[in-house]
Order: sequence, then C-alpha cells, then structure tokens
Amino acid sequence: MYSIIYAGRHPLTTGVSRHMHSSWELIYCTSGSGTLVFDDRVMPYAENDVAVIPPLVPHSNGSDEGFTNVHLNISDMPLAYTEPVIIPAGQNGFLLDAFNAAYHFYTAGTPEASVLLLPLYGQLIAAFLKTSQPADPRSGVVTEIENNILQNYADCNYDLHAFLRTLPFSTEYLTKLFKRETGMTPFQYLKNRRLENAASILAVMYGKGNISETARLCGFSDPLYFSRLFRKKYGVSPRDFRAGTLDGDSVKTML
Repeated sequence: MYSIIYAGRHPLTTGVSRHMHSSWELIYCTSGSGTLVFDDRVMPYAENDVAVIPPLVPHSNGSDEGFTNVHLNISDMPLAYTEPVIIPAGQNGFLLDAFNAAYHFYTAGTPEASVLLLPLYGQLIAAFLKTSQPADPRSGVVTEIENNILQNYADCNYDLHAFLRTLPFSTEYLTKLFKRETGMTPFQYLKNRRLENAASILAVMYGKGNISETARLCGFSDPLYFSRLFRKKYGVSPRDFRAGTLDGDSVKTML
C-alpha cells in the first residue's frame, strides 16, 4: 500500500497532452499556474496547489504562462475521492518537502533506501491529503441519487428514470441539482461510472477476456453501444485497450 511507482518533475512547461494512469496521480504545482482539462470539467490551479487525480481519469494540462511541478503516481491509496480535486498545500512547505524527498529517493536513492522510504513518504502524503478532504457539500437528495447509482450501475436492468420518479421532486429539478453539485447529470454520472469500471477490468486483462461479458458486467446490455461509448471516452476501442494500451503505468488515449 502507498507504493510510489513513479516520480517526476516538469521544468517550465506550457502543456501536457491528454493521458491517464492506472494509479493515483498527484501533481504539486511548484510555480506558475494552469488548467487541468477533463472530459466533463476544467480545474484551474496555481502555485502550492496539489491536484489529486483518481486512476483511469483522462486529462490534459495547459498553461499560458507556464508551470513547474513535481508529480507522483501512487498505487493502492485509500482516499475517498471519486473525482479529481485541487487541494491547497499551504505555505509551510511541509508537503512540498515530502514530494521532493519522494522524487529524490525514486530517482537517486539507493535501492535499499528507496524500498524502505518510498512507502513511508507515500503514506505521509496520503495522510495529509486525507486530512485535507473538504466536507461533502452535496445535498441529501444528491447523495441519495449518487449512492443509488453506485449500488446499481452494474445491473443491465437498472432504471435510473424509475428511481428518480420515486423521489419527491421533478426529474428536471433533480437533473439540474445533481449537475450543479457534481458537474454531471445523473445519467452522465451513471454512464461515466460504468465506463470507468469497464476500463478498470480491461486494464488487467492483458489481451484476454470477452468484451461482451465485460460490457454486461458493467451494466451495458448492448456490446456495440458499449464500444461506441468507450471509444468516445478513452479514444480507443475496448478490444485495443485490452490488447495493450498500457505503457508502463500510463494508459494513453489515441487522439
């Protein structure tokens, strides 16, 4: 747990092309500012901000003025975030020291020191981020919808329309409220959760497994419809993704 499987630095840079990782990505902006672009939102950041990006979330990074950063990839990190978030690191420098130390031991430490210390720095950084998690600002009804989706998204027969009609508000109102608080409509959230689960399954198949069965396990009764949606989100077909789009830790889209 808390394994730091990659550490890197960007010198002054104006952009990083669209990509994603099979692990958590943490980006500490050490100078400048920029904008992270995701499928459904954009997130500006500035110096001493930390971007926390969950696994298998495609994104790009751009800036007019340029930015520098230290970035880490950590596997098996028990954070509650399901969507990307920007966390201010503060001015005391403690978290930056941890990022820089992790980078040092990953790139220049002895094998013995790296094996011993990298998990400890991963745990330290994860603990800071966990204590920095903001209180959930979502209303009760939005949380209820989200929980219902998370409990049922893998069921091909799940009827989100029917569930929304059981709530004491109009579907139009609930759709607008859910989008305002999460950045997506309930139906976009359902589709996104199903596709992310499919990508997680395909990422560990390494060329094996049945695409139609994966679609069914993730709530899609029509494999062709699933394939169209998957290609639109990740830039490759499910078959090509399964066959080997993993490049080290990164799962890169073909745009």
